[in-house]
Amino acid sequence: MAEVTFEGVEKVYPDGTQAVDDLSLEVAHGELMVLVGPSGCGKTTALRMVAGLEEITSGEITIGDEVVNELPPRERDVAMVFQNYALYPHKSVYDNLAFPLKLRKMSSAAIDERVKRVARLLELEENLDRKPRLLSGGQRQRVAMGRAIVREPQAFLMDEPLSNLDAKLRTQMRAEISQLHRELGATMIYVTHDQVEAMTLGTRVAVMRKGELQQVGTPRSLYAQPQNVFVAGFIGSPSMNFVEAELESVGGGIDVVFGSERLAVDGDENALRPALASHVGQRVILGIRPQSLVDAALTTSPPQRRFQGLVRLTEDLGSEIVVHFDVQASPAVTDEVREIVQDVDQVALDDLEHERERQRTPFAARFPASTAAQSGQTIEVGATPGSLYFFDPTTGQSIQT
Repeated sequence: MAEVTFEGVEKVYPDGTQAVDDLSLEVAHGELMVLVGPSGCGKTTALRMVAGLEEITSGEITIGDEVVNELPPRERDVAMVFQNYALYPHKSVYDNLAFPLKLRKMSSAAIDERVKRVARLLELEENLDRKPRLLSGGQRQRVAMGRAIVREPQAFLMDEPLSNLDAKLRTQMRAEISQLHRELGATMIYVTHDQVEAMTLGTRVAVMRKGELQQVGTPRSLYAQPQNVFVAGFIGSPSMNFVEAELESVGGGIDVVFGSERLAVDGDENALRPALASHVGQRVILGIRPQSLVDAALTTSPPQRRFQGLVRLTEDLGSEIVVHFDVQASPAVTDEVREIVQDVDQVALDDLEHERERQRTPFAARFPASTAAQSGQTIEVGATPGSLYFFDPTTGQSIQT
């Protein structure tokens, strides 16, 4: 296995569309790097440039110690797994797995040993004589991955390989890919638009938007320390709540005011975001994750960390209830927020514009199943310690240091 490096890589199509803009990224030997972002962000184009399926406009891609810009795909020693399984329907599982090795003119004994070893690894031994049409979706995806594994390439490139599977099978296959990565110690670059998939799979995750790399880090660091509004809103489910706000100095401390509501900025938030003091008297974007909001009727959150909302919908998930409520304040509507909302639902984007006119911000909170919150009810919501995020409304960047 080998490192894969992007250095100032750009891709501009003949019509002037810039699919990838100055991408610099290092994928370490044995790392599972996930490229994630909404449709059209450039993640698949970046992957295809590594494979040699897209020409590079400028910059360099290195696999191991070799710059591969001019190498044809067959000489790059990478294996790609696509969204569609791309199996030969007339060939058995055994022959599908053996096919790339036969092209290399390996001996029959060597092919047989490697195919059976990979079949054991992927639990396909009992299916080696079957045709793909007799397999489940998950088994077909295992065969597609197996055909890549038998080649023993320098790197595996996976382009949304699970998107054709149902939700339960996707969860199972995510676990299997993670286990496979640990067992092989392989260098993998995995593309997905699903942030849950990215967070559960990646050693590190690279978030892309409009061809540009927004942030790269461990799943935990992206969730806890987003560098801008886009990363903050894209990572996490349900998405982070955003509202227009202003910072005010109150008795030696700082309050964040949105609409008729205010919350005291606590010591943890001041320590994590020391630059807040320089933004007092200025407008900001306040962000709060649904997981950081509590039902004040069930907890002892302090009064200065509470605000009110009108419940419009509850979603009972059994172990918890997602409560959707409105706060009388103007929603933060930036290009980043619009893109996050539109990626989920165009109707939701239209609703957001309408809510801005009405000075009403939709929030979501994850409450325990014991909550009594009901549609049409005014509730009091608490913010847990250290849970407030602040962003510059002009640049979208996090206000930290």
